[in-house]
Amino acid sequence: MKNSHVALLAGLGVVSVPLIALAQNAPPAPPQAYRPGLGDLMTMTVQPRHIKLALAGREKNWPYAKYELHELQESLERVVRVWPKFKGLPLDGMMDAITKGPMAEVSQAIEEKSSQKFTAAYGQLTEGCNACHQAANVGLVVIKVPVASSFPDQGFRPLKP
Repeated sequence: MKNSHVALLAGLGVVSVPLIALAQNAPPAPPQAYRPGLGDLMTMTVQPRHIKLALAGREKNWPYAKYELHELQESLERVVRVWPKFKGLPLDGMMDAITKGPMAEVSQAIEEKSSQKFTAAYGQLTEGCNACHQAANVGLVVIKVPVASSFPDQGFRPLKP
């Protein structure tokens, strides 16, 4: 009986050594794709576009404001693609319901080159951001109309022809 146990253990040793060698020589697992957090996306892509849109509108740089509005829309679409739900809430529906109207108003103000309409629509868009934060239980994140540029290396006034 003792001999059969010794033979069994020896056999397991013979099998396990090649398995360990295979595991050590196996190719590494592919790295996981980077998935930025929702807050990261907001800080990296949405917030700068929101600020630049305000600065372009303030300077009446309508072509650039139009560009930044489009970039802001794309940033929000990217957020929803990466984070379709946040704490069980459907971000796509929330963002669309809150931003669609104000963004259309901002777009209209840009097309009309109306500073007064732009200021009002941009304020509504900013209020929408805060309403979304409230609905998502992150109301401590408060967005406001910027009073100064956080982009000292970029001019927002339109170029003179």
